[in-house]
Amino acid sequence: MTDRDLALKSFALRRRMLRLIHEAGAGHTGGGLSCLDILNTLYNRVLNIAPETVASPTRDRYVQSKGHCVEALYAVMSDRGYFPDADLATVCHYQSYYVGHPTRKIRGMEMNTGALGHGLPICLGMALAAKMDGASYRVFTLLGDGELAEGSNWEAAMAGAHYKLDNLVAILDHNTLQITGHTRDVMSNEPLDEKWRAFGWDVRTVNGHDYAQLTAALTTPHPGKPLFVIANTVKGRGVSFMENVGKWHHGVPNDAELAQALAELDAAEKRFQEASA
Repeated sequence: MTDRDLALKSFALRRRMLRLIHEAGAGHTGGGLSCLDILNTLYNRVLNIAPETVASPTRDRYVQSKGHCVEALYAVMSDRGYFPDADLATVCHYQSYYVGHPTRKIRGMEMNTGALGHGLPICLGMALAAKMDGASYRVFTLLGDGELAEGSNWEAAMAGAHYKLDNLVAILDHNTLQITGHTRDVMSNEPLDEKWRAFGWDVRTVNGHDYAQLTAALTTPHPGKPLFVIANTVKGRGVSFMENVGKWHHGVPNDAELAQALAELDAAEKRFQEASA
């Protein structure tokens, strides 16, 4: 899939995610929009996975540690064919499996997540198990900025380097906003690149909305070390009145806001198609 194909798909996925949150009356809009291009790249270009082989022992593993942004993951997995799009009409409904965080009851979900700071330690165990079994699959996790205040991540960082887990990849959706404000004000975590290098990881910094940069960072080998990718993103990416606005962390668009957001995405897609034709 070309960069242009991925870009066009992202327009459709953003619209689907916004409609999904609007219909459910709940969700995490800002973070979902910031990480959507990362998920699009992972599921359509990087991960060795397929909906037909969800139980294959050789498949790559993906764990969404920032589980509150599951609506973006729902949109991407539905598009890849893991479950019918119609299933998403039940999101946040009574007795539906499609709740506000990933659950293994859904086909293709590797792990239940929600409590912050658990994804990386779980992936550490998966990656170590692969090494012990002589298996070749890789393990990926997506973290949010607020998660890095959790000490469990730093314990996993130390252990990942100790065990030389070059089959482990952690991606940070670095939009610099968390639920209560800017990361620098709530719990400053910079300089991130220096800290993760000091822990013994290979560190790469990319534009988290650039498919070529993401692909290169996620597919270039990192022998003897786990990989930490700092993906610089924009919270609310693609919708002018949501970008870098804290209230959209878990804001739900009303009818008028949804209409405006969809119109902006339609116009942006048209401009992109004309420029890239």
